Amino acid sequence: MRRFLGVSAAAVALAVLAGCSGSSGSASSGAGTAAGGQAAVAPPTAPGSSSLPADSNREVVSTATASVVVKDPAVGAQRISALAESAGGRVDKRVEQAGSGKDGVDGASADLVVRVPAEKLTGFLAHLDDLGDVESLSVSHTDVTASAVDLDARISALQTSVTRLQGLMSQAASTADLLTAEKALSDRQAQLESLQSQRALLADQVQLSTLDVHLRPVGLAPAGGPTSFLGALSTGWRALLVTLRAIGIALGVLLPWLALGAVVGAAVLAAIRRVRRRPAVAAPTPPVPPQN
Repeated sequence: MRRFLGVSAAAVALAVLAGCSGSSGSASSGAGTAAGGQAAVAPPTAPGSSSLPADSNREVVSTATASVVVKDPAVGAQRISALAESAGGRVDKRVEQAGSGKDGVDGASADLVVRVPAEKLTGFLAHLDDLGDVESLSVSHTDVTASAVDLDARISALQTSVTRLQGLMSQAASTADLLTAEKALSDRQAQLESLQSQRALLADQVQLSTLDVHLRPVGLAPAGGPTSFLGALSTGWRALLVTLRAIGIALGVLLPWLALGAVVGAAVLAAIRRVRRRPAVAAPTPPVPPQN
């Protein structure tokens, strides 16, 4: 009997719990529907959480900086330009400094700003080893997904506003209303064009990575100075040649002026000598008075 009562009490307790869970489920389902049988709108998500796209759809701006030692900077610059164009990119800036000496590379250098597709940046950087010795290489990535999402939202809102203002202009009842709508439409269109330009620039930076390349010939001291005895010896020898060449150029510039100065100095000395050689003119003696 006691066992039967225990089983009955357990069954009653389970039934009560099932009823409570069912009522809570129905209450929650009822709360989730609005009047007229429509589902209630879910609360907005916090910004920066699920509003951003997945990792695979994030937008990233990649930039890189490289310094490469090559035999001839002009030839290296031409090869980098060809590589960029073959990769589907372009060269935004190319500056070459002519060299001197027998080989024509003393003091030569080249600086380039290259744009390559973001997915080909790694392979493009690997080709730099084929040009010469890569002294330094720096790559950075900046996630601009939040900025892109914000710009897209603002552009969409302004496009909707422009459409509404155009509708109001067609329904304007007076000239004052028409002028007010035109002014508001002009402001909205200016803001829309500005945001669209910013979005296009951001998309270009995401699509094409930017690479700054500096090319210098072999033997010149790197930015941090030579790192070995042979490098220091080569740098010192080239510095000596550059100094002697600079002295020779300076003498070549000053030589005409020195010659002119010598001619003028000789003429002045000759004039002074002539003046000194002239005999002194005796002063006239006063007449002697007669003696009585």
